[in-house]
Amino acid sequence: MARTCDVALQARGELISAAHADISASRDLRPWQTAELIGRIQKSDTDATTFEALNATVFQLGCEYPYRDADDLRNDAHAWLRRISDMTRRPVCLKAHSELLTATGWLALLVGCLEYDMGLRTAAEVTRAAAHKLGTEAGNNEIIGWSHEMSAWFALNQGRYRDVISAACATQDGAQNHPVVVQLVAQESKALARMGKTEELRQRLEHGQSILSKFPEPENTDNHFIVDPAKWDFYATDVYRLAGEDALAVAHAEEVIASATAPDGSERSPMRMAEARLTLGVSAARAGDLERAVSLGQTALSTSRKSLPSLLMVASELDSELEQRFPDEPATTEFREVLRSLG
Repeated sequence: MARTCDVALQARGELISAAHADISASRDLRPWQTAELIGRIQKSDTDATTFEALNATVFQLGCEYPYRDADDLRNDAHAWLRRISDMTRRPVCLKAHSELLTATGWLALLVGCLEYDMGLRTAAEVTRAAAHKLGTEAGNNEIIGWSHEMSAWFALNQGRYRDVISAACATQDGAQNHPVVVQLVAQESKALARMGKTEELRQRLEHGQSILSKFPEPENTDNHFIVDPAKWDFYATDVYRLAGEDALAVAHAEEVIASATAPDGSERSPMRMAEARLTLGVSAARAGDLERAVSLGQTALSTSRKSLPSLLMVASELDSELEQRFPDEPATTEFREVLRSLG
């Protein structure tokens, strides 16, 4: 029914994606779990000796985000939240307490992203709100900025494009001294592309790239909350695909795959690579190459590390293209069954 409505309304896969996402979200039986753990820490005192180990661990967990199993990484993050809650019993100075809130805020952001990757929408939003509160209490504008970026990301995947633009625009001034502002511009550009406002896209992309060039290149680009230049190809891939500029979309997608492939052939950023392959698949479908489109799509869906809402959103665009161009082909049905298995 969702697919039929999607075709009739020319929704480009949005209704297909929403139907799959609803199935995944219904599996979340404990959406308040992370927020409860964070609440214990906010009410506790702690020993300052835990800070160095905590900060190092939080950063390392953030570095594992691109490739590690989401449920496994979330469990580790929850274990650290429990450990902090159990250990924080002695009073500390105001500065130490602020440092603890900051470290816990970064951990909450990571868990919120993982929860959303797993399709746990309610849990992710509760955790995101907790991270925002922690950032506010610690006076950390970067954490606040990332909490708004997550809000824009959630809205994008849920088809609330005006909310994406509102969240991105309202936050950019406060986050202008941090690289997260680049990601806010990217989310805004993605929303504009999905709203069909293609005349504004190139300007916004150039604006984002200009901002990115003003920040020094980070030494360690593995951490999820560090915006590196390679991410810009990933953002541009999505925008140009939606704008119908296939040549540009393909060029950026190929660059994403190249930069995310390690010298030994392993995938350093499987989630980015999956969406890049789906972009190549959409381009192949538009060019009439059904076999290549389906092959690329199936490879993308088989990746071990998934951001389920984002993957469903882009994969549903390919599903929509196949439905419109090759509705009666067995390969179209085959891809559809693989996509359905994700829900």
